Amino acid sequence: MPDIRLVNVSRHICRGLNLTIRDREIFVVVGTTGAGKTTLLNVISGVTDYEGSVLMDGRSVDRVPPRKRGVGCLFQGLALFPHLDVFSNIAFGLQAGGVERSVVEARVSSLMEMMRIQHLADRYPHTLSGGEQKRVALARSLAPSPQVLLLDEPTSSLDRQTAKYLRNELIQVLKGLGITTVFVTHDLREAEEIGDRIALMFNGNVEQISTPHDFFFNPVNERVSEFVGMPNIIECTRSRVLASGLVEVVSDDMKMVLPYDGNSIRRIAIPPDEIYLSDVRPPGPALNRFTGIVQEITSLQATVRVRVSVGGKSLLAEMPASAFNEISLEKGKEVYVVIKLRRLRYVES
Repeated sequence: MPDIRLVNVSRHICRGLNLTIRDREIFVVVGTTGAGKTTLLNVISGVTDYEGSVLMDGRSVDRVPPRKRGVGCLFQGLALFPHLDVFSNIAFGLQAGGVERSVVEARVSSLMEMMRIQHLADRYPHTLSGGEQKRVALARSLAPSPQVLLLDEPTSSLDRQTAKYLRNELIQVLKGLGITTVFVTHDLREAEEIGDRIALMFNGNVEQISTPHDFFFNPVNERVSEFVGMPNIIECTRSRVLASGLVEVVSDDMKMVLPYDGNSIRRIAIPPDEIYLSDVRPPGPALNRFTGIVQEITSLQATVRVRVSVGGKSLLAEMPASAFNEISLEKGKEVYVVIKLRRLRYVES
């Protein structure tokens, strides 16, 4: 499978874009609406004109038409054919290319099994759920055995549980096939789960390309910090491995327990939206629970940021404005603080 290199590419909001996508990696592009993410996909696929150059395995594809670039695409508008059943939708591109019937049947059957949609072969798109339609569209994009796969927010419009299930399937399928993949999303949590590397786009520019880990611990500028949620970075003075894959870490007067599978821990990153605040003692065990004093409250459009002093440290918490309005917090007031385990990250020493 090829690597992809964009050299001084310009189109619409994108100006002088340069980046390299490695062979066989899942490269995730994140950013807000209008950042240039879909334009990037259109350039790679060749469906739009552009200035600059796109290279695959070091060879320019600028004059290669879209159908000959070896690129499979799954855009937000799935464009499943309503008059064709699932099997025929997946087979359409192969049949149009004159592939032998026996080869088509074997390929489509293999993809339906891979995507776990064999039981839907005779169904029509309007009878499928959103998740089922996404699987069918993905299978169709994989049918011609592309070398590169472009996915434009493939889990959009799905509920959280279905989206997570589809992401897990995608990772298995894409890693199994070894396809160089560019995956566009506006959701950093989704990018963390699926990406080998992440690129953050802002106003047509790439602000940072790095592993999910480095986005938390080494943001290159304030825009990146703002996008990832300005994580709280805590230095750990010591740690102690507990049973069942857990570790207790100590940072001055704070003790926390988190999932663990490595060496002693040097630093922890705590996303602000993973800190829960309450003006009454929350029910449940005392794991990762503290009391603190409210230092500062900042109201934004849809969220509220609350800076809290806990164990001699200043932590930034973020919550929806609706949740903040349901509790009674003000500067100088004592507050209960719960640090959730789901998205804690750490640096090993």
